[in-house]
Amino acid sequence: MAGDDSAKLHDQNDGDHSDGDHHDGERAEDTRGGGAGGDAGRAQPPGRGAATRALILETALASFRGQGYERTTMRGIAQSAGVSLGNAYYYFGSKEHLVQEFYDAIQAGHRRRAAEALRSPDLADRLRRVIHAGIDEMTRYHSFAGSFIKVAIPPGAAASPFSQESTAARDAAIGLFRDVLEGPADRPGAARSKAPGGPLAPDLPELLWLAYLGITLFWVYDTSPGQVRTRRLVDAIAPLIARSIALTRVPVLRSVADDLHALLSELRLPGSRR
Repeated sequence: MAGDDSAKLHDQNDGDHSDGDHHDGERAEDTRGGGAGGDAGRAQPPGRGAATRALILETALASFRGQGYERTTMRGIAQSAGVSLGNAYYYFGSKEHLVQEFYDAIQAGHRRRAAEALRSPDLADRLRRVIHAGIDEMTRYHSFAGSFIKVAIPPGAAASPFSQESTAARDAAIGLFRDVLEGPADRPGAARSKAPGGPLAPDLPELLWLAYLGITLFWVYDTSPGQVRTRRLVDAIAPLIARSIALTRVPVLRSVADDLHALLSELRLPGSRR
């Protein structure tokens, strides 16, 4: 069957050549990954599609934790989730699509955990607590986080945080740091303040996100108990960043800030958002 052959080809491309690909019962409703934008395939009953999608993602994450990213296959995920291989590909066209869903879930969880921190009136405190909230959200995935690095580093990799495929997660993260800079809007008698940073204000959310990526990389390779070294780094660096942002308003540093803004504008990738 054509759908079965396509599912087999997907599975071979995924690196799994030993599970016995000649199974007559596998038929892909849509091997192109309906969850990633494909419209073909059988309509799902209300609620069932979302539940199946979530089940496949949770099964994949469990496999990533148990045996690492490289050894995880779409066939293995489907078997563990109790769905057909074709159905797994209906929702996720590849392991890379699962990584993108993972990124989105991490960002949504980070935003929820950071809600209380964003109410702090102090920039350094907001920044420190929001970064800690992100680490809290990622903690349960530390055991396999390192396996994502070599997948995300190659230029053009879909799993790269700078890729077109990662746009939604990237914009969500930058938006969170924009809220960190602007501060709370619901303090008694206070309107939401203008984001600090002088001429660098439009660039600061993205710069904070880049700093957060650096902290995340440090966390990935942090082998201290509970990644306590990363926690100490966050506690130390948040006040330094906040003070540096305040300095951009000093007149003597205005020209430096202007030059840095011009440089960042020139280097920014076409189509990227601030």
